[in-house]
Amino acid sequence: MELIKVFICEDESIVREGLRDMIPWEKYGFEFVGDAPDGEMALPMIRKSRPDVLITDITMPFMDGLSLSKTITQELPNLKIIVISGYSDFEYARKAIELGVEQYLLKPVTKQDMINALEGIKKKIQEENEQKNYLQQYEQEFKKFERLSHRAFFEKLVEGSLSVPEIYEQANKLHLNLLANGYNIVIFSIRDLTQSTYTDDAANVTESLLNRFLQYPDYILFRCNLLSYAVLIKGEYEDLSRLEDKCVQLIREHCEASPTQLDWHVAVGAPTHRLSGLSSCYADANRAFSYRHLFPRRHIFTSAQLQTEQYVQTENEAHKIDAGKFDPMIIRYFVQTGTINEVDPFTDEYIMRLEGSEQSLLFRYYLLVSIRVNVELALKETDVSPEDIEKNLPIFDMNDTAGEVRSYLHEILTVAIRMRDTEAQKKGNDIIDNAVAYINQHFSDEDISLDSVAEAINISANYLSALFSHKVGLSFVEYITKKRMAKAKQLLRNTSKRSGEIACEIGYKDPRYFSFVFKKNTGLTPSQYRSGDVAEE
Repeated sequence: MELIKVFICEDESIVREGLRDMIPWEKYGFEFVGDAPDGEMALPMIRKSRPDVLITDITMPFMDGLSLSKTITQELPNLKIIVISGYSDFEYARKAIELGVEQYLLKPVTKQDMINALEGIKKKIQEENEQKNYLQQYEQEFKKFERLSHRAFFEKLVEGSLSVPEIYEQANKLHLNLLANGYNIVIFSIRDLTQSTYTDDAANVTESLLNRFLQYPDYILFRCNLLSYAVLIKGEYEDLSRLEDKCVQLIREHCEASPTQLDWHVAVGAPTHRLSGLSSCYADANRAFSYRHLFPRRHIFTSAQLQTEQYVQTENEAHKIDAGKFDPMIIRYFVQTGTINEVDPFTDEYIMRLEGSEQSLLFRYYLLVSIRVNVELALKETDVSPEDIEKNLPIFDMNDTAGEVRSYLHEILTVAIRMRDTEAQKKGNDIIDNAVAYINQHFSDEDISLDSVAEAINISANYLSALFSHKVGLSFVEYITKKRMAKAKQLLRNTSKRSGEIACEIGYKDPRYFSFVFKKNTGLTPSQYRSGDVAEE
């Protein structure tokens, strides 16, 4: 255990040296780090040694003990102070209490008096450190998985449904620092090439990347949907370009270092000076992100490139595209990975790339057949039944005009994505039902984790985390904690079991950590709850 550092400030040298020499500091878990004859000399020494405990006289020349205590506690708020004084004056004691002094000892101070005072302070410091450690552990458990309050805030932020005062108010409540004079949004997704959800390889890369982003205060990560994330970049406006490049490079490095080939895409929005401009910034990034369907082999897209129409010229210029060269997998890929919101821009860009070619009746017929066939294939790959496909997909007329081809493409993609999402929702409900059933049976296991639940129901942990919060309305850890607290309340009210026994029964190795979590969630200690005290607003 780390020794607790002590500093003495006393103008009487006999008293100061006596205190210094009469206590076997290390024996009692302390380290003596220095002394001074008055507050003025003590102040720079304390700032340098940063002790945990200050023992000071009240009356000293140049700067007295109360002035020293008031000054230094502004810099070291956790410093514990023992005041020694030759005066039993009430006013001195009152001022000492107001300053938060731990002990007020009257001279002459015996060795045992000082040891008792130090022991009391050591116990308090250890309890405070224990609480800090528990708080860090508690926050880390939740930090590993998304807080739904954060996700809801960012959804409103990028929708543009919050005023600037509301943005700052909600950000402060969530302890999010959004102060900057420049912002941008980067959207990314990482999947296995053969799957529409996360595999272990994609999940591992994503998890590693998310942890890496937590190290940078300029990046704030939030989830867009089940399969993609967004990074809010904040900083000096002139420095945004460097921060954007660094963000993209981090994603590239993690994906390219994977032992398996991954399907990954990154889109960068247009920077803005204002928080109120983030909704437009997000829309720009989303628009760029939708181009991954047209160019699935390209990994990085930017709104700036879209404005110069560089994408239209990349793989084959639009007027050169014909039926023989056209890649039908684009449609299939979009049905597997696109969203309803992307149907409009995708349809427009898809038709624009065929400009000129669709004037041919033969090509239009080929195009309509290709669209229908590839939509069917994509839906079958997502386990939509052939009966539902045949029943719900719109049919086309081989004599459709160029404008009607665009309308047909928009309609069939909209219907297909809704069918895909309905099927995914059925699967998701089955997955969550299995997960919740497993958790309800095993929540009291001390080693239960997202990984163990995911392994038990044969799905990747990262995908389960996203799906769980989306379906249940609580993160995995929040749900486990809620189950454990409900069981703890039942045992506290209906049995005579001790708190330690209850902690063990509901999955906590450390009874004191259980008490910390219980109070954090209910506002009461286990013993207060058992006695019928009221909290839990």
